Amino acid sequence: MANGQWYPPEWPDRIRALADGTLTPVSPRRAATVLLLKDTDAGPVVHMLRRRASMAFAGGAYAYPGGGVDPRDDDHTVRWAGPTRAWWAERLGVDEAGAQAIVCAAVRETYEEAGVLLAGPDAASVVGDTTGDDWEADRAALVARELSFAEFLDRRGLVLRSDLLGAWTRWITPEFEARRYDTWFFVAALPEGQRTRNASTEADRTVWIRPEEAAAGYDKGDLLMMPPTIATLRQLLPYATGAEALAAAPARDMTPVIAGARLVDGEIVLSWPGHGEFTKHIPTAPGTASPAASPATPGTPSTGGDPA
Repeated sequence: MANGQWYPPEWPDRIRALADGTLTPVSPRRAATVLLLKDTDAGPVVHMLRRRASMAFAGGAYAYPGGGVDPRDDDHTVRWAGPTRAWWAERLGVDEAGAQAIVCAAVRETYEEAGVLLAGPDAASVVGDTTGDDWEADRAALVARELSFAEFLDRRGLVLRSDLLGAWTRWITPEFEARRYDTWFFVAALPEGQRTRNASTEADRTVWIRPEEAAAGYDKGDLLMMPPTIATLRQLLPYATGAEALAAAPARDMTPVIAGARLVDGEIVLSWPGHGEFTKHIPTAPGTASPAASPATPGTPSTGGDPA
């Protein structure tokens, strides 16, 4: 039975073009995404959104809140709590300005897309409910890039709580993809008093779902996901609580995962290092069908959630 691996139909042609030198790879944009966790009696659940089918990149696929770095996150000093920028730079494998920008992107995008804010008045507290009209006005201004994240924190008298994030993994979009991202994945726990909602214009629904249930839906072909999404879901399975996952984050390997393509016995073999389940065999002749490269139909989790 086919699984739910997202696989664009144009990839084989782009892989062949890269191999013969007619495709020049684009530079990946820095991005961040957050696996937001919440404990339940049945174990931890993770917040996921389904990208609208009309989206050019991964339409219909389930993903986590996240997005690209705002260039102003490099340039403006952000009110900060938790591990230093130098500590984060070493952990993420970038310079200090880049570390600030990536961590800011993780916190900002989670607020923009899920309404959850990992910030507080000081290093020991977190804001509560953020669903009022004044909060929504600020969130909309952030989305429109009318307000930088540094300005938002200053206006609110808040500090970014970097200690609430755990760096989990890093994936770089393959060289043959038209839209490339260098994405750092983080884990975080839903702060007490806050709740998620579908605040993203890119998603048509959101859900809280147990990682094992989401992985089972992918395996059945019911849920469409990109390789890093299902890979991170499987990595969450050993943990009985969100706190356990956060505690495990500092020991995680942050070496970037990037797909590669090679020619083997007349086929292009597409593979992700350390993730054999995503390997694809693509015929070298254009227009030749390959069962292994067929995408699944996006579906809907059977579980209920917190869509608002």
